[in-house]
Amino acid sequence: MFEPDSTVVAMVSGGADSVSLLRALAGGAFGPVALSVLHVDHRLRGGESDKDAEFVREICGAFGVRCTVAPVDVAAFATEHGLNLEDAGRQVRYAEAARELEARCAESGAGLASGRIATAHTFDDRVETALMRLAQGTGAGGLTSLAYRRGAVVRPLLDCARADVLAYLGELGQAWREDASNADTSRLRARVRAELMPVLRDINPRFDESMARTLTVIGDEDAFLDELAREAAAGVSKGASGEVRVDRSAAAALPRVLQRRVLRLLIRETFEGASRLEFDHIEAVCDGLGDPAFAHDLPDGLRAFAEYGRLIISRSDERTSPFVGGVLAVPGRIDLGEAGTLTASTSGPAEPDADPRVAVLDAGALGGPLTVGPVSPGDRMRPFGMDGSRKLSDILVDAKVPARQRPLVPVVRDGERIVWVAGVKSSEDYRVGPDTQRTVRLAWEPCRTEGTS
Repeated sequence: MFEPDSTVVAMVSGGADSVSLLRALAGGAFGPVALSVLHVDHRLRGGESDKDAEFVREICGAFGVRCTVAPVDVAAFATEHGLNLEDAGRQVRYAEAARELEARCAESGAGLASGRIATAHTFDDRVETALMRLAQGTGAGGLTSLAYRRGAVVRPLLDCARADVLAYLGELGQAWREDASNADTSRLRARVRAELMPVLRDINPRFDESMARTLTVIGDEDAFLDELAREAAAGVSKGASGEVRVDRSAAAALPRVLQRRVLRLLIRETFEGASRLEFDHIEAVCDGLGDPAFAHDLPDGLRAFAEYGRLIISRSDERTSPFVGGVLAVPGRIDLGEAGTLTASTSGPAEPDADPRVAVLDAGALGGPLTVGPVSPGDRMRPFGMDGSRKLSDILVDAKVPARQRPLVPVVRDGERIVWVAGVKSSEDYRVGPDTQRTVRLAWEPCRTEGTS
């Protein structure tokens, strides 16, 4: 879990488990480390919270360990983000620990990759968490969520029973702080600890041993499935910035067990902080893989929807607004913000360009200055190779330009006539022919190329 001389931030509440962790780390049980302590004061227990913080400061002082106390109003954080106190406290603690580790590594010049955040979870915590998740409904990943190491977070006491911890502190003659709320059986963890665990141990005196084997097997199988999911994700996911983009047909062909894992993996890696996804949310997205009209809102401000052959998951509050256009001088260049840039140049006779983001026009057919703007309702043009006109909306649909990208497609106009829908179609009225003496070349560089073709 630790490299020699790792920079380690130990999370110490003052309870028996975390005090044991502090004593073990400070005593060199895990080798030489650059140790500091973080105590997060949740501000939930009034004067008792102050006493917890002072206790942690005193024990750190006794062993010459640097201590940082971070007071955070967890109740206010929970209200603001719609969380229960336990979830809010966990998010706050890990956020503070990540900041503290970054600061300690920067201060010492150590690489952040070798830094560790040590927590005092024990085997009892591991079993209690698995039983809580089982009661609430979860998959294998939820049952084995307390891993020995995940990223920078390590749990050195995960194989130690709480009885071992208390015996260790008794041998050292080391005091600790008791949080009275740990005995409040209105909280699920306390109820599992006080009511369910004794029954299970009564049914099977070797329950802890059998549970350890079960969690080990489930954990190994879960890790194997995660590797398969990561390989599958590489085959169905399309590269995109800030959103999940999946080939619907390829994802639908996967076994359901991999569909779930692939989607959850991609969402978590793309949207940091998306933590409220439940089974029903992922299942709804899996069900929607075969529906070309699928759309579904997800927690954490996400929305999943079908877009031609793809499944897109993006922030639901992201809306594409039409850009502001203007006059395009020939020769010249115009910056269209999110829609990119358009340039115009002139030359003698030239053949049409195969690149859809380039249009070569008969300069003699142009009647006046060119203007550039977004698609407008009712726009029509005479597409290249056709006799009659068509609605731009139909042309964009046929070209499979996603609806959310259409406001960013530049439309070049010659007075009232449409010359070119950038990246899609040019007008038959400006076709280069054998009598063409001069041409105008238009080139579009979009800021975002996904979805236009």
